[in-house]
Amino acid sequence: MRIGFDNDKYLKLQSEHIAERIARFGGKLYMEFGGKLFDDYHASRVLPGFEPDSKLKMLSKLRDKAEIVIAVNAGDIAKNKVRGDYGITYDLDVLRLIDAFRSFDLYVGSVVITQFAGQSAAEAFEKRLQALGVRVYRHYPIEGYPGNIETIVSDEGYGRNDYIETTRPLVVVTAPGPGSGKMATCLSQLYHDGKRGIQAGYAKFETFPIWNLPLKHPVNLAYEAATADLNDVNMIDPFHLEAYGTLAVNYNRDVETFPVLSALFERLMGGQCPYKSPTDMGVNMAGFCIVDDGACQEASRREIVRRYLAAMCAKTKGHAAGEDADKLKILMQTAGTGVEDRPGRAEALKKAEETGEPAASIELPDGRIVTGKTSKLLGATSAMLLDALKVLGGIGDGIRLLSPSILEPVQDLKVNHLGNVNPRLHTDEVLLALSICAVTNPLAEIAMQQLERLSGSEVHSTVILSQVDEGLLKKLGVNVTCEPVYETNKLYHKK
Repeated sequence: MRIGFDNDKYLKLQSEHIAERIARFGGKLYMEFGGKLFDDYHASRVLPGFEPDSKLKMLSKLRDKAEIVIAVNAGDIAKNKVRGDYGITYDLDVLRLIDAFRSFDLYVGSVVITQFAGQSAAEAFEKRLQALGVRVYRHYPIEGYPGNIETIVSDEGYGRNDYIETTRPLVVVTAPGPGSGKMATCLSQLYHDGKRGIQAGYAKFETFPIWNLPLKHPVNLAYEAATADLNDVNMIDPFHLEAYGTLAVNYNRDVETFPVLSALFERLMGGQCPYKSPTDMGVNMAGFCIVDDGACQEASRREIVRRYLAAMCAKTKGHAAGEDADKLKILMQTAGTGVEDRPGRAEALKKAEETGEPAASIELPDGRIVTGKTSKLLGATSAMLLDALKVLGGIGDGIRLLSPSILEPVQDLKVNHLGNVNPRLHTDEVLLALSICAVTNPLAEIAMQQLERLSGSEVHSTVILSQVDEGLLKKLGVNVTCEPVYETNKLYHKK
């Protein structure tokens, strides 16, 4: 795998730049954190070398100066809104975030429930947090937001909100997902600080789009692919161009709302807006840390194809209408790529054609491609996984790793006791069987030791995978795509 991003340089530059921004505003900065603070696998895929927890590590360099405020929308709590990546509700994700920050020795100062309008579920969550020793504040809806500036910047607007007591110079405002009110929380704090005579400022930290890369650079196109469901569109920042005569890339929502934000800043800070463009508000230094642009472009094209295939599968499953897939198809064409460029896809399709059964392939981090076919004992993905471990461990293809004395009881349990029609082993069952065999079989133990070497591999299946198989591969750090077809013509398909 080609490394395209210098992560160490990023940690150094980013922490220094944030410290400079704190100093610019007199020692107090509210920083809105967009995107994922950790487990940022999109960034690690399109910027090879970027570590998924880079933002947390960067904040750890500022831990003595920083505290975390988590914003969660009361309406999202009431609707039991679920994060698509983790499958948990936003209120539970707040608890997960608190635990994650504390594991990095970062101080979580409080939680703010935004858009609070008496929702009973939000009140119950507030009490739960307080019982756990977490400080909770309420922010309220403001009529005419964000256009009604007279009301917003008044005691009937931001003035109604609870003032969040903070003790550190850097206040990082983050959230379980979009629409949680991060920016409004920051601006509300500026209003209250102004009333108290406290000098403070605002900045925004989002990795994408990368402002100093070209508009149609594959890295920025991959960001559009990742946010296809939000209808975000990258565009040249016209305010930045007018102010400085230089091109900078931002996205439509920030550009559209900047005139209102500028007016808000003027009122909040008692004079001129400190920023001339939405790009000025950002503190992202990622563009300065790309060391191999070609590697990042190639990785980003792969990501766009991966997103397209995922959208097509979602359409087949009935989870989406297809508009996202249409947009992603255009992005693929703009980036100069297509599904035919998906690693291992051609090999998987060829194996399926030869056998007349579903097949799967994996491109290992060193570029080797291993395929797997469907058999009476193993599904195609399970066979592929087992063969990949053999290749990585230097184990001969003809050597049997799984003992029949182990496999037969597992199949008997599945079919005769658990009601499964299909006796073939899923990937998790194969790994359990392999781990048992490893107790007495040294080669099976060698195969088990190769699991961590699968991280970064690319898997493609000729049929939609079960939730079990896809979930296990993702846990191993493998990127998964499927052809948007089911294995059978049945109307009902188990997850």
